[in-house]
This record gives sequence, C-alpha cells and structure tokens, in this order.
Amino acid sequence: MRLLLDTHLLVWAVTQPRRLPAEAIRLIEDETNEKLFSAASIWEVAIKSALRRPDFLVDAVQLAETAKLDFTEVAVTSSTAVRVAALPLLHRDPFDRLLVVQAVEKGAVLLTVDMALVPYGAHIRMLGTPSSRVFRT
Repeated sequence: MRLLLDTHLLVWAVTQPRRLPAEAIRLIEDETNEKLFSAASIWEVAIKSALRRPDFLVDAVQLAETAKLDFTEVAVTSSTAVRVAALPLLHRDPFDRLLVVQAVEKGAVLLTVDMALVPYGAHIRMLGTPSSRVFRT
C-alpha cells in the first residue's frame, strides 16, 4: 500500500514517534508499504514556524532532512495545485486540501488525525483520536 502522511503524522513520525497512533506505527513499520511525505507539509511547517505559532515549533530544515531518510518526498506540481480548485470545499486548510489531491494523484492513502478530511472519501484514513497537535521538538 502507498501511504502519504499528513503534516501531523509526519512531524510525530520524525520527532516524537511515541505520539503516533498504534495503527500508524504498524503501517509505517510494514516494509511492504511505500511511505511518502509531501513538500507541502514541509512548506506548512516552515511558514507556521516562521510566524512563531506555538503549535509549530519544529525546524523545517531538520524535518525535511530527517524525513528523507525513511520516506519518499512528493513534490508540489502546478498540475496538483490546479486540481485543488476542483476539490469540494469540505475543508478550508489549503495544505490539507493539497495533501488530499496528492493522495489521489499518487494512488495513496492519506493517513491523518484530522476528522475534517474524512469526507473526502476512500483516499483518507483517519487514525487514532484527534489529540493535541502541538508540534514541539
């Protein structure tokens, strides 16, 4: 199975694996699964960290470098960006909407802890329960 981690799960996988839901750990550790992360997640962390949002206290450079050790990076392309506009407006977060489109384009399952993404359908897999999403390392 091809897996795309949302920003929360990527940050936790790289910096605080103990925060991952048990199912996420099982899926990530399964060697038969292809594990992906999006450049959009790094972009989101970089922007929100630069704004000094207390829930995004993660070094984006370190996150990107470390993520590349265990995950394959998915670039943000112009065709992906255009497809976001056609996505139903079920969720307003532009980064999450981009991740949904990337999951569809890559034939991946987007692993998330964000209930708001579930209505996007078969490419979304909600894991665990939404908990505090503070990105501190």
